[in-house]
Amino acid sequence: MAEPGRPQRLSQGIAGTPIAGTWPTGRAASAGGFVPAGSGVWPAVVGQLREWAKAEAGAGRLFPWVPVAFGCGIALYFAADHEPMLWVTMAMATALMAGAVLLRRSRLFAPAIMIAAVAAGFAAATWKTARIAHTVLAKPLYSVSLSGFVETRDIRERTDRFVLRVTAMEAQRSDVKLERVRLSVRKGTAPDVGSFVQLKARLMPPLSPLRPGSYDFSRDMFFQGIGASGFAMGAITTVTPAVSGGLQLRYAAIMQGLRDAIDARIRATLDGDNRAIATALLTGRRDAITTPVNDAMFISGLGHVLSISGYHMAVVAGVVFFAVRALLALVPGLAAGVPIKKWSAAAALVASAFYLLLSGAEVATQRSFFMTAVVLIAVIVDRRAITFRTLAVAALIVLAAAPEALVHPSFQMSFAATLGLVAMVQIGMPSLLASPDHSATARIALWGGREIAMLFMASMIAGLATTPYAAFHFHRVTPYGVLANLGAMPVVSALVMPAGLLGLLAAPFGLDGVFWWLMGIGIDWMILVTRWVAALPGAVGHVGAFGTVPLIAASLGLILMGLLRTPLRWSGAFVLVAATVWSLSVRQPDILIAGDGQNVAVRARDGQLHLIRAKKDNFLLKEWLAADADSRDAASTSLGDGVSCDDAGCVTPLADGRMVALALRIDALADDCGRAALVVTAKPAPPDCTGMVIDRPRLASQGALALTRRGDGFAIAAARARGANRPWSPAAAGDGDFEGTLMPRSAAPRAKDATPSEADLQAED
Repeated sequence: MAEPGRPQRLSQGIAGTPIAGTWPTGRAASAGGFVPAGSGVWPAVVGQLREWAKAEAGAGRLFPWVPVAFGCGIALYFAADHEPMLWVTMAMATALMAGAVLLRRSRLFAPAIMIAAVAAGFAAATWKTARIAHTVLAKPLYSVSLSGFVETRDIRERTDRFVLRVTAMEAQRSDVKLERVRLSVRKGTAPDVGSFVQLKARLMPPLSPLRPGSYDFSRDMFFQGIGASGFAMGAITTVTPAVSGGLQLRYAAIMQGLRDAIDARIRATLDGDNRAIATALLTGRRDAITTPVNDAMFISGLGHVLSISGYHMAVVAGVVFFAVRALLALVPGLAAGVPIKKWSAAAALVASAFYLLLSGAEVATQRSFFMTAVVLIAVIVDRRAITFRTLAVAALIVLAAAPEALVHPSFQMSFAATLGLVAMVQIGMPSLLASPDHSATARIALWGGREIAMLFMASMIAGLATTPYAAFHFHRVTPYGVLANLGAMPVVSALVMPAGLLGLLAAPFGLDGVFWWLMGIGIDWMILVTRWVAALPGAVGHVGAFGTVPLIAASLGLILMGLLRTPLRWSGAFVLVAATVWSLSVRQPDILIAGDGQNVAVRARDGQLHLIRAKKDNFLLKEWLAADADSRDAASTSLGDGVSCDDAGCVTPLADGRMVALALRIDALADDCGRAALVVTAKPAPPDCTGMVIDRPRLASQGALALTRRGDGFAIAAARARGANRPWSPAAAGDGDFEGTLMPRSAAPRAKDATPSEADLQAED
């Protein structure tokens, strides 16, 4: 009898000789009787890919990609060299969205809605810039009389800082009028929010990128409505304003007063970094944390605790939700008669909104609130809470309200971590939450093994998802981040944050001291873990600067791995690997030149940067060293090795022995032009200079420069692209057209002296 499931032959010949019916017919058999290997592989692969693609394009899969396309439109806006025309972008976005609606029943709907989302993102960013347009200071002003209202105040470690809404401004030889300025003052002298003050100040233009490709602080300040920064000179006088500051200023004053009151209550029990961290967790003011602890927090991977984001909002909402639900359940008749779960979600939503306002509503906090709000509203309307759709709605709200958030590291890291965690919940969490199938697993689960595993996975996934952005913006990675999170986050979640919330509730009754004390105990443990992890060998991984293209590729890889459900998601892993290899292979520049021409870093034979400086700028130097993956600090004496200086300027050799000169005086240019291969000066160089020259006109036009050797010359990368003119970085007057390369110039042949000698003249006579 034949075995079940095995195909049977139709006939059998004598002595096992097969009959024709046994063999396959047609093209499947070759002349030699062999089937070509792999003849059906490619059709099967293509068919499988089509099946996966159909699954990815199924119902409900399109919406999470809409904010991705919307963000691409915003990225295109910030990549433009000139400001787009508002009416053109708005008209195009409207037309494309209308076209997508008309194609909603067509197969072209998916690409149409994505194209419309890109156009909508581009238009939203253009409209936001046009709506907040204001004057940006182009040149320093050294003595300016200012009057205005104090809108915000920051208390920092060494100085205080406040933002002034300017109502009157007078400056010598300048008629520029600014709307807002940010001023630094001596610690303890910052005026109260809402007060009207008069003062004198020195103002500087917003800080431009410190090197090509670095963060643009001027863009950040523009979208905050700030046109200049500087510091106060002399006393600050508080006077009675002629007009009211408006409701917005009153609200800012009330919230600032509430933050100050909370800080004062915490200060009564805690001091030092404990007080500063407790205040940061509750009010968002983290500038008073000392530098060693702040650096240790970021080195250990716990820096996210200091920035109020998804974790803090989730803890606040979770504590309020479960506390209210537990209290309502104690009331007879409520648990069975009313939807206490929905009431608890509503209470958590109100508490989250208050926490958003109290903490200053930064970008990460806004994203966290919107996502938490969507989750709580889903609970109220009986919908599934934690989904990619929730994240997509939060992303669209944040990007529509603040398109500039896309290029901020806080937004990038926050959404990357959240995307990874949501993907973990959607893909890996069901298996972790499954009931144990044997007693050993049950015992481990009872001992908290499952919770520890979930915390480990969450820390690892969030850390890996944010690594590309930490490497790009801060040039470092935290290999022990999971260890620090495992050691500190349970205490922060179970003790620090709940004690802080209870302290806020008990403060009006004067019973908050014990809760601040408990909060301080948890913060002590967190600082202990932070310092221990930061002191481990290899706790800081230095990463050299790389361009935006590898970062975009890494972002694409994360999005593919997070949003795709089929095995196609692993294509994102290949993209991530390619982006990593690309970023690690980027060549670092040989020369860095500051935008003001006062600092030059030259790569010498030892492969390290050596600094020529005409003025001290530790912030600039710290950024340059970090971008070069250099672990030295600004005080290292090795930075000046090989540099020779006098009153007229400095010189130092390149790796090939050629000299680079920084000329500080006009009379030094003649000597430097004849002897140095490259001359850098903040003054106009003479046209007959035989060396390669970087002088004031180029620096004023292009800002900071990075030079990479190419043959005998240099390829130049500039912080400001050729011809770029954006509202936060206006083109300089007389903006010149400079080449992207710098090559040695041959010395011009000197004209021969035509005067005959006296001997020759006498001989002719």
